[in-house]
Amino acid sequence: MEGEIINKVASSQLVTFDLEKYHEPGERVLYDIKDILFQGLILREKDFREHVRHHNWSSYKDKLVAINCTADAVIPTWAFMLVATSLQPFAKRICFGSLDEMESALFRDALAAVEWEGFRDAKVVIKGCSDVHVPPSAYVEATQRLAGVASSIMYGEPCSTVPVFKRPKTA
Repeated sequence: MEGEIINKVASSQLVTFDLEKYHEPGERVLYDIKDILFQGLILREKDFREHVRHHNWSSYKDKLVAINCTADAVIPTWAFMLVATSLQPFAKRICFGSLDEMESALFRDALAAVEWEGFRDAKVVIKGCSDVHVPPSAYVEATQRLAGVASSIMYGEPCSTVPVFKRPKTA
């Protein structure tokens, strides 16, 4: 048929890898130790332990919690550990660091569980648009893992891609 429109994207052998599928659902919360420091700078052990003992940890039920201190203060490691043990019975996930660092850790863990061999010799497009925030670290992690198995990796959408990697042909 003359003038027929052919969808070349649909008929291509491209495999789309959508990082959004690996986004862990749940409310993200930062527990900032700076809020309980004396004068915003000093951790007093007795006061800190008292706060931890009486804080309503159940308010973190099923949340993804990043523990950090955004003040320029020296916080002993045990303080973060004490908060983590208090959160443990309630939080869905606990990480040390910023919310961005937690997001990277969540994606890293999710991508570690992917069966990458299923992408052997595939032409893969790592989807660029997403309804959720996907940190650059997740794109780097996926690219690193795919480079070991895929024949090529592109970024974007199947109709408009940017080449990222192509395995050299062997003789």
